[in-house]
Amino acid sequence: MNLLFAVDGPVAPVTADFSNDNFWIWLLKAVAIIVFLLTSVLFAIWFERKVVARMQVRPGPNVHGPFGLLQSLADAMKLLFKEDVTVKAADKLVYIVAPMIAVFCSLLTFAVIPFGPSVSMFGIVTPLQLTDFPVAVLYILACASVGVYGIVLGGWSSGSTYPLLGAVRSTAQVISYELAMGLSLVSVFILAGSMSTSQIVDSQTQVWWFLPLLPAFVLYVVSMVGETNRLPFDLPEAEGELVSGYMTEYSSMKFAWFFLAEYINMLNVSAVATTLFLGGWRAPFIPADSFLQQGWWPVLWFLVKLWALMFVFVWIRGSVLRFRYDQFMKLGWKVLIPAALVWVVCVAVVQGVRQFSGLELRTLLFVLAGVVLLGLVISFLVPERKKAVEPPEPPGEFDPFAGGYPVPPLPGQVLPPSPRKQRAAAQAAATPDVPQVTQEVHGG
Repeated sequence: MNLLFAVDGPVAPVTADFSNDNFWIWLLKAVAIIVFLLTSVLFAIWFERKVVARMQVRPGPNVHGPFGLLQSLADAMKLLFKEDVTVKAADKLVYIVAPMIAVFCSLLTFAVIPFGPSVSMFGIVTPLQLTDFPVAVLYILACASVGVYGIVLGGWSSGSTYPLLGAVRSTAQVISYELAMGLSLVSVFILAGSMSTSQIVDSQTQVWWFLPLLPAFVLYVVSMVGETNRLPFDLPEAEGELVSGYMTEYSSMKFAWFFLAEYINMLNVSAVATTLFLGGWRAPFIPADSFLQQGWWPVLWFLVKLWALMFVFVWIRGSVLRFRYDQFMKLGWKVLIPAALVWVVCVAVVQGVRQFSGLELRTLLFVLAGVVLLGLVISFLVPERKKAVEPPEPPGEFDPFAGGYPVPPLPGQVLPPSPRKQRAAAQAAATPDVPQVTQEVHGG
């Protein structure tokens, strides 16, 4: 039997009980989740515009509806009634199915996210969660992986070069950061002893996992921004700032589906971070037997954490510049994935020592913190070796047409003189100096 390891030792797992649910309860929960996601996307668009406007000292949407709340609804209606253009060279079936795949996969994640504890619905006691099973987090990662097909098929089926390039880049981006994201979650599985979302929330009654697993939480936050194609990692929309990546050939509602999937994925990764690292629906500094931790109150604490992470998305967008693609991929493959692997090994070793020695988690954390602090002190005491400064090499001439098409020079490269200047210099050298004769014209 799985055990959940809290701070003071193992406790019995608590699994959400769905035995009382019937068809109508399932249908009600599913419809509520879809309505919640659709309305949250409309609110997220307004929220992002308002927050970025505040950062840029401008009002933002403030005309349609109170505080401009109906601006997102007006934009959605505009996309609904715009002309739906279909590219002649496109593969018609795949061209239409691709955005549906993206939206459908994005809607599946919230099925296993717990919004709160068990409550009474029409006399039936049921958890505020559609379903749960022992490998629920793997189900979330699988849904995100299948959603990549919507991106790559959307770019391929358009029958155009730029959408195909954008789809390839977007797919490489999502897969790269999904690996780092999955590795950052492994340490949560090790401490919680389960991959069930309800059991992971119940394992955080004494301490939220982001405190002992702070490096994993930081890795997850960086990975979730890159995995959702958001600034500073929005490379799909940065194809020379002229086209919109894999969505270039889409219009009207098919474009809106891709747009909808992007914002739902932001809500998905924020909900996963809330569930796995931030205690889920549990409120901080409130006893577990308090009425604020029971009934419908926990839904409020879950939404507060969810929108706090959504604010992080907007904050990053308003303050960080876009990365180059090579910088972006180096960060994923050379920094995040190795760091996540090292962290998983460290957590596994600590958990193994803890189980066999019987030490408390607090004691091990203090020991590890002391070792890290000692290492930092030693690193400051060790004198730094001064490297010999080599003289810079003289810049050589760079042929911009070597590859068959003009390429701008990189820093340190010098372009050869243009043919026009060479001809002018040769002509000036071949022409002898002729004294200027000034002719005076006298009027009669």
